[in-house]
Amino acid sequence: MMRGLALAASLLASNAHAADFYFCWEGSNGYTMTGQMSINPSALNKPVVTQDDVTLFRIAGYQDGLLLGKWDMAARAENASWFLNYDPARSVFMTPGEMGLGVSQAWNANGNADDCGNPGFGFNLGNFAQDFCLNGRWVEESGMPPETPFLVSPVPVDPLCRVYAPTS
Repeated sequence: MMRGLALAASLLASNAHAADFYFCWEGSNGYTMTGQMSINPSALNKPVVTQDDVTLFRIAGYQDGLLLGKWDMAARAENASWFLNYDPARSVFMTPGEMGLGVSQAWNANGNADDCGNPGFGFNLGNFAQDFCLNGRWVEESGMPPETPFLVSPVPVDPLCRVYAPTS
Protein backbone atom coordinates (compact mmCIF):
# COMPACT_ATOMS: atom_id res chain seq x y z
CA MET A 1 0.00 0.00 0.00
CA MET A 2 2.82 2.43 0.85
CA ARG A 3 4.46 1.68 -2.49
CA GLY A 4 1.20 2.52 -4.29
CA LEU A 5 0.86 5.79 -2.36
CA ALA A 6 4.45 6.69 -3.18
CA LEU A 7 3.87 5.97 -6.87
CA ALA A 8 0.67 8.03 -6.90
CA ALA A 9 2.43 10.91 -5.15
CA SER A 10 5.29 10.88 -7.64
CA LEU A 11 2.85 10.89 -10.58
CA LEU A 12 0.97 13.83 -9.10
CA ALA A 13 4.22 15.70 -8.50
CA SER A 14 5.35 15.19 -12.09
CA ASN A 15 2.00 16.51 -13.36
CA ALA A 16 2.16 19.52 -11.04
CA HIS A 17 4.96 21.31 -12.88
CA ALA A 18 4.03 24.89 -13.62
CA ALA A 19 3.44 26.17 -17.15
CA ASP A 20 5.88 28.95 -18.09
CA PHE A 21 4.92 32.07 -20.05
CA TYR A 22 6.80 35.18 -21.15
CA PHE A 23 5.67 38.64 -22.10
CA CYS A 24 6.89 41.99 -23.27
CA TRP A 25 4.92 45.20 -22.93
CA GLU A 26 5.61 48.12 -25.27
CA GLY A 27 4.86 51.49 -23.74
CA SER A 28 5.35 54.99 -25.09
CA ASN A 29 8.65 56.85 -25.48
CA GLY A 30 10.91 53.80 -25.62
CA TYR A 31 9.58 52.17 -22.42
CA THR A 32 9.28 48.38 -22.44
CA MET A 33 8.89 45.64 -19.88
CA THR A 34 9.75 41.96 -20.06
CA GLY A 35 8.44 39.35 -17.72
CA GLN A 36 8.03 35.71 -16.90
CA MET A 37 5.27 33.91 -15.06
CA SER A 38 4.62 30.32 -14.13
CA ILE A 39 1.06 29.15 -13.66
CA ASN A 40 -0.25 26.10 -11.87
CA PRO A 41 -1.33 23.85 -14.79
CA SER A 42 -4.69 23.09 -13.17
CA ALA A 43 -5.57 26.79 -13.50
CA LEU A 44 -5.05 26.89 -17.27
CA ASN A 45 -8.61 25.61 -17.81
CA LYS A 46 -10.07 28.50 -15.82
CA PRO A 47 -11.62 31.45 -17.71
CA VAL A 48 -9.43 33.86 -15.69
CA VAL A 49 -6.11 33.05 -14.03
CA THR A 50 -5.37 35.28 -11.03
CA GLN A 51 -2.35 36.02 -8.86
CA ASP A 52 -3.43 33.09 -6.64
CA ASP A 53 -2.70 30.68 -9.53
CA VAL A 54 0.77 32.10 -10.26
CA THR A 55 3.79 30.33 -8.76
CA LEU A 56 6.51 32.58 -10.20
CA PHE A 57 6.26 36.13 -11.50
CA ARG A 58 8.98 38.65 -12.31
CA ILE A 59 9.22 41.78 -14.41
CA ALA A 60 11.98 44.12 -15.58
CA GLY A 61 11.38 47.61 -16.95
CA TYR A 62 13.50 49.34 -19.59
CA GLN A 63 13.76 52.59 -21.48
CA ASP A 64 15.48 52.39 -24.86
CA GLY A 65 16.80 48.96 -23.85
CA LEU A 66 18.45 50.20 -20.62
CA LEU A 67 17.30 48.52 -17.41
CA LEU A 68 15.31 50.82 -15.08
CA GLY A 69 14.20 48.36 -12.42
CA LYS A 70 12.93 44.90 -11.53
CA TRP A 71 10.23 43.32 -9.38
CA ASP A 72 9.65 39.73 -8.33
CA MET A 73 6.58 38.42 -6.48
CA ALA A 74 8.85 36.21 -4.39
CA ALA A 75 10.46 39.29 -2.80
CA ARG A 76 7.33 41.44 -2.60
CA ALA A 77 6.58 43.45 0.50
CA GLU A 78 3.52 42.42 2.48
CA ASN A 79 1.60 45.57 1.54
CA ALA A 80 2.70 45.65 -2.13
CA SER A 81 -0.02 45.94 -4.77
CA TRP A 82 -0.29 42.54 -6.41
CA PHE A 83 -3.11 41.28 -8.53
CA LEU A 84 -3.25 39.77 -11.95
CA ASN A 85 -5.97 38.77 -14.41
CA TYR A 86 -4.90 36.59 -17.34
CA ASP A 87 -7.06 34.93 -19.99
CA PRO A 88 -5.31 31.64 -20.86
CA ALA A 89 -7.62 30.92 -23.81
CA ARG A 90 -6.57 34.15 -25.58
CA SER A 91 -3.06 34.44 -24.05
CA VAL A 92 -3.66 38.05 -22.92
CA PHE A 93 -3.57 40.03 -19.70
CA MET A 94 -7.07 41.37 -19.31
CA THR A 95 -7.84 45.09 -19.40
CA PRO A 96 -10.05 46.96 -16.93
CA GLY A 97 -12.79 47.31 -19.56
CA GLU A 98 -12.92 43.52 -20.00
CA MET A 99 -12.99 42.93 -16.25
CA GLY A 100 -15.30 45.77 -15.22
CA LEU A 101 -12.59 46.88 -12.77
CA GLY A 102 -10.72 50.14 -12.26
CA VAL A 103 -7.38 48.28 -12.30
CA SER A 104 -6.95 44.80 -13.79
CA GLN A 105 -3.19 44.38 -13.26
CA ALA A 106 -1.24 45.74 -10.29
CA TRP A 107 2.31 44.43 -10.15
CA ASN A 108 3.92 46.37 -7.31
CA ALA A 109 2.03 49.47 -8.50
CA ASN A 110 -1.44 50.58 -7.49
CA GLY A 111 -3.92 52.45 -9.72
CA ASN A 112 -1.93 55.66 -9.22
CA ALA A 113 1.38 53.91 -10.02
CA ASP A 114 3.03 55.61 -7.04
CA ASP A 115 3.53 52.87 -4.44
CA CYS A 116 6.39 50.78 -5.86
CA GLY A 117 8.89 51.88 -3.21
CA ASN A 118 12.07 53.93 -3.47
CA PRO A 119 14.05 52.35 -4.93
CA GLY A 120 11.41 50.29 -6.67
CA PHE A 121 9.71 49.32 -9.89
CA GLY A 122 6.14 48.33 -10.75
CA PHE A 123 3.49 48.25 -13.45
CA ASN A 124 -0.24 48.78 -13.49
CA LEU A 125 -2.97 48.44 -16.05
CA GLY A 126 -5.76 50.74 -14.96
CA ASN A 127 -8.72 52.53 -16.45
CA PHE A 128 -6.55 55.61 -17.18
CA ALA A 129 -3.46 53.92 -18.67
CA GLN A 130 -0.99 51.07 -18.71
CA ASP A 131 2.16 52.48 -17.13
CA PHE A 132 5.19 52.23 -14.86
CA CYS A 133 5.95 53.19 -11.31
CA LEU A 134 9.64 53.93 -10.74
CA ASN A 135 11.14 54.85 -7.36
CA GLY A 136 7.72 55.66 -5.90
CA ARG A 137 6.63 57.90 -8.77
CA TRP A 138 4.24 57.52 -11.67
CA VAL A 139 6.08 57.52 -15.01
CA GLU A 140 3.37 59.24 -17.05
CA GLU A 141 5.40 59.28 -20.28
CA SER A 142 5.51 55.44 -20.28
CA GLY A 143 1.73 55.17 -20.59
CA MET A 144 -0.40 53.42 -23.16
CA PRO A 145 -4.20 53.50 -23.47
CA PRO A 146 -5.80 50.98 -21.09
CA GLU A 147 -7.47 49.01 -23.88
CA THR A 148 -4.14 48.27 -25.65
CA PRO A 149 -3.78 44.46 -26.01
CA PHE A 150 -1.09 42.95 -23.80
CA LEU A 151 -0.09 39.59 -25.25
CA VAL A 152 1.75 36.68 -23.66
CA SER A 153 4.25 34.40 -25.41
CA PRO A 154 5.18 30.74 -24.83
CA VAL A 155 8.83 31.64 -25.57
CA PRO A 156 11.20 34.26 -24.08
CA VAL A 157 11.30 37.81 -25.45
CA ASP A 158 14.01 40.46 -25.26
CA PRO A 159 13.76 44.06 -23.90
CA LEU A 160 12.84 45.29 -27.39
CA CYS A 161 9.93 42.81 -27.46
CA ARG A 162 11.50 40.52 -30.02
CA VAL A 163 10.86 36.81 -29.59
CA TYR A 164 14.02 34.80 -29.07
CA ALA A 165 14.45 32.37 -31.93
CA PRO A 166 15.18 28.81 -30.84
CA THR A 167 18.67 27.61 -31.68
CA SER A 168 19.57 24.12 -32.79
